[in-house]
Amino acid sequence: MKEYLKNLRKIVGHMPILICGASVIAENSDGEILLILRSDNKCWAYPGGSVDINEVVEDAARRELLEETGLHAGSLELFGVFSGKELYYVYPHGDEISNVDIVYICKDFWGEPQADFIESDAVKFFSPDNLPGNISPPCVPALKKYIKLKSEENQC
Repeated sequence: MKEYLKNLRKIVGHMPILICGASVIAENSDGEILLILRSDNKCWAYPGGSVDINEVVEDAARRELLEETGLHAGSLELFGVFSGKELYYVYPHGDEISNVDIVYICKDFWGEPQADFIESDAVKFFSPDNLPGNISPPCVPALKKYIKLKSEENQC
């Protein structure tokens, strides 16, 4: 957890706080997307995390992808901004957040995908039509939109 959030949590405890997140749906040349098995809730998710104070959102997205998967991001395409009740989340340790997640699609990345064993226990590419059942709840809205988009692209 970033110093800002650590200090904020010292003041508010587990109370809900508003968080701005930056996330990446990394898509390989086979159309598969990279998911991480989160260390905290043991659910699959796209890489992402909170934006630091004064950090550019795109830089945060690239940083999170690198930290959690070992992959370097090139160009990022804004996919969407997700918020609302579906992104309200209570972590296993009790911290509550209302998340505004800025999600990018990245097809331009390099490196060898690997878990960091801090935030991610595994890293794996999945076909959008064959995602694991245990998706981290805050990722569900963006992944639903992504799957719908891919389905529509395949019908054309």
